[in-house]
Amino acid sequence: MKFRTFFAIRLFTCLLTIWIGATIIFFIPRFMPSDPVESMIGVLIARSGQMTPDAIEGMRKQLNIQFGLDGTLWEQYVSYLKNGLLRWDFGPSLMAFPMPVTEIIGRNLPYTLFLMMGSTILAWVIGNTIGLLAGFMKDRFSSKAMESVAIFLYPIPYFLVALVLQIVFSFILQWFPLQSVIYAAPGSPRFFAELIHVSLLPGLSMFLIGMGWWIISMKALSSTTAAEDFVLFARYRGLSEGTIGSKYVFRNSALPQITALGLSIGGVFGGAIMTEVIFNYPGVGTLLRGAIILADYNMILGCVTISIVAISVITLLIDLILPFFDPRVRYG
Repeated sequence: MKFRTFFAIRLFTCLLTIWIGATIIFFIPRFMPSDPVESMIGVLIARSGQMTPDAIEGMRKQLNIQFGLDGTLWEQYVSYLKNGLLRWDFGPSLMAFPMPVTEIIGRNLPYTLFLMMGSTILAWVIGNTIGLLAGFMKDRFSSKAMESVAIFLYPIPYFLVALVLQIVFSFILQWFPLQSVIYAAPGSPRFFAELIHVSLLPGLSMFLIGMGWWIISMKALSSTTAAEDFVLFARYRGLSEGTIGSKYVFRNSALPQITALGLSIGGVFGGAIMTEVIFNYPGVGTLLRGAIILADYNMILGCVTISIVAISVITLLIDLILPFFDPRVRYG
């Protein structure tokens, strides 16, 4: 009964968060000064030459329907909740008209997931391992050296790290391309080889910044846990330092890190924007940037709605599985 009550409350909170976030992202683009319909009409007129006023007006009405801008603001909002949020049908994209938004996002989303989730998980594993050693064996020179490297890396702005890596490895050494372009056909062995090649440099930039944070946070948690009485009692029992570090210090220090990892994975789109713009990586972040510039309402709604749902759902899953990692957590 306690679990059912807890699950119902958390599910309601998750759905409420998604609804509030979707509502905010629906209204924000409509306060922008640019009009996607007028932009589209301008592009079509430039391509086809002169058009009669009746043809322009008819086109304007049709585009308003296509982009979900017909009717009152309330009717547009209800249509967005029904079609976009529930059916995942965000309509056509202005940038690639008349291709649907969901189809474009479906093509670019695997690139973002491959880059962001790979670098995030790798940084979490290596950063927490180094942070555990730096906190549990803080008197060793190697631990102090690793902590110093993390403290040096973490305050550096991400865009500076990304630009330095791009200048050194792409411009000077020419080991990686300046622009992440994949020429091979999707699904072929050469495609995966090119994907890994163009993803290494942006992934390295995300890995370095992320690893610095995980080292610092895990070092603080593990050093505090290592000073607890139960760790001292484990030493009195004659347990090895490896057993104490893995089963006592790490298990108790990793709980906040597991929660933070879930939030990091859910928020891959936030970090994807700057990374993909700097390295011209073909992911969702690049789509969102182009959509903001061209006032592509449907693409903005699609990209951000997926991000909101991902963060909310992963947060819910973390709350549900956390008791499996820590028996002290209960649903009461």
